Amino acid sequence: MFYKKGNLTNETLIKLYKQLLLPRLIEEKMLILLRQGKISKWFSGIGQEAVSVGVTAALTNDEYILPMHRNLGVFTTRGIPLYRLFSQWQGKENGFTKGRDRSFHFGTQEYKLVGMISHLGPQLGIADGIALANKLRGDKKACAVFTGDGGTSEGDFHEALNVASVWNLPVLFCVENNGYGLSTPTSEQYNCEHITDRGIGYGMEAHIIDGNNILEVYTKVSELAESIRENPRPILLEFKTFRMRGHEEASGTKYVPEELMEEWALKDPIENYRNFLIEEKILTPEEDEKFKNEFKDIIQEHLNTTFDEPVITSSIENELNDVYKTSSPDIVTPNSVTKNIRLIDAISEGLKQSMERYDDLVIMGQDVAEYGGVFKITEGFVEAFGKERVRNTPICESAIVSLAYGLVVNGMKAVMEMQFADFVSTGFNPIVNLLAKSHYRWNQKADVVIRMPCGAGVGAGPFHSQTNEAWFTKTPGLKVVYPAFPYDAKGLLTAAINDPNPVLFFEHKGLYRSTYQDVPIEYYTLPLGKAVVLKEGNEVTIISFGAAVHWTLETLEQVAVSADVIDLRSLQPLDTETIYNSVKKTGKVIILQEDSLFGSVSSDISSLIMENCFEYLDAPVKRVASIETPIPFAGNLEKEYLPKERFKEELLQLIAY
Repeated sequence: MFYKKGNLTNETLIKLYKQLLLPRLIEEKMLILLRQGKISKWFSGIGQEAVSVGVTAALTNDEYILPMHRNLGVFTTRGIPLYRLFSQWQGKENGFTKGRDRSFHFGTQEYKLVGMISHLGPQLGIADGIALANKLRGDKKACAVFTGDGGTSEGDFHEALNVASVWNLPVLFCVENNGYGLSTPTSEQYNCEHITDRGIGYGMEAHIIDGNNILEVYTKVSELAESIRENPRPILLEFKTFRMRGHEEASGTKYVPEELMEEWALKDPIENYRNFLIEEKILTPEEDEKFKNEFKDIIQEHLNTTFDEPVITSSIENELNDVYKTSSPDIVTPNSVTKNIRLIDAISEGLKQSMERYDDLVIMGQDVAEYGGVFKITEGFVEAFGKERVRNTPICESAIVSLAYGLVVNGMKAVMEMQFADFVSTGFNPIVNLLAKSHYRWNQKADVVIRMPCGAGVGAGPFHSQTNEAWFTKTPGLKVVYPAFPYDAKGLLTAAINDPNPVLFFEHKGLYRSTYQDVPIEYYTLPLGKAVVLKEGNEVTIISFGAAVHWTLETLEQVAVSADVIDLRSLQPLDTETIYNSVKKTGKVIILQEDSLFGSVSSDISSLIMENCFEYLDAPVKRVASIETPIPFAGNLEKEYLPKERFKEELLQLIAY
């Protein structure tokens, strides 16, 4: 292996060696502990240390790095105390996730590291968001994100690279090409010669680097990082390397040809670099032995600290309290000056006034800039706030959700518009596995608002008409809001943007231009998780949300029924107090929703009522919903699908029970 030290001082050369040596010695110790049953699992990076160490050493300590589970050298080079790493691996209190996640699945703002989730791909989109924040603020900072050759097969890889290229984001996409995705060789992952070949398709600069040569990694990445600080753009780096252990220890390496193992053993990044330093008389064997012994003593000392640390304990209350980031919302009371506007206008006003209130808020979505969005909610926003903050995105929902999270990680705020709520399926993973779990896993807020134009009744068919709120009310960590009136829509949207947790904000398309209300002109907020009682009565409680609230009110104009009408407004958190108080008063309850019935929000509300109000009920809880089919296009079929026409009959049957 050829080493070119260039202008590097001997001090730097020795420092790089020690930074290589430490993770290798930690790994060797971990393999012993694994065999002794003292740790449960290990993902080895032996043979790949030069990539992690070289990239990290090339960046400044205030520049974000997004490592994977084989990048121990990133964490040690950043100077994380070893006992904290060991505690993390042991699931103890001094770790970074309170025992809630394992190995390298954690982040830390203190060391500017954002750990992976097992789905790999979202990591790349997060880096885009971090880089976008750096670029918007003019920070002149680089950002590096890691993935493996197998990870480049995921759609998120392609989405993230495309967005970074289109937006000229200062990201180093570091691909560790070690030849195998678990046991699958690269020949079965992709059909190009090099991963860097893909950079051509994205109009992106790309470089192949010898990932086992610490000096080549360090000098090249240092040069490129300095370049993108001054001239923001993404660069794809392919590090040719090899892992000398299995994907994780249990998987072994029997699938690897023996001659390949022997070939790469000769390219060991530490042995070769040590020999180079000794030959150049920069390091002596005695100094090398001293370094090893010092590190071994430090490792054992920190291990002893971790082993002496008690097993972590918690309580159900503590666990539940950490699912959401708690806050004391600043409720801004509306003034008395109002104007009569549509639901769509109220949402637009809420967005605009939030943009004025937060100069670090970015709106993203397909066609939201000059075109104003397909529903024209952001029309005129580019003129008011500029294209940097009102951003058209490529058609890549998954990457943009992850990117929004990256903006938040780097200190900004984000609102993303799903062009239609149906399209959220292609962004599902980062919502339910990244945003929802962020605070619980590593205490990182994820105040991303995702706007969800939804609902049937407009002849849009199976792919543009769903009310898919139940996909998300099931997931701890997400908040779900679904207003039915302009006044609520504006106040709840501004509150959602203020909230430090991820919020899915459902907006019924059929109500956009059909529903008017007097709405305060100035900025105001309404509390999330609070239902409103629209009508009061004593015969029955009617619970609804979205367009179904209007169906309820229309039906009550046709029948002589004394009813409490509850508009939930928020589905998660759910205002059970208002529900229970009403049910205890009326003794009968009917739930009307637009979504189909099985596994829906009404199912959970019904169960909660049965569990908490059973002795007050005079009849079974009744649920009315759309039929169990996809949403049809033809008008007469769609009308038959929806429960609006059936609600009156179901209500009267319940009253007569």
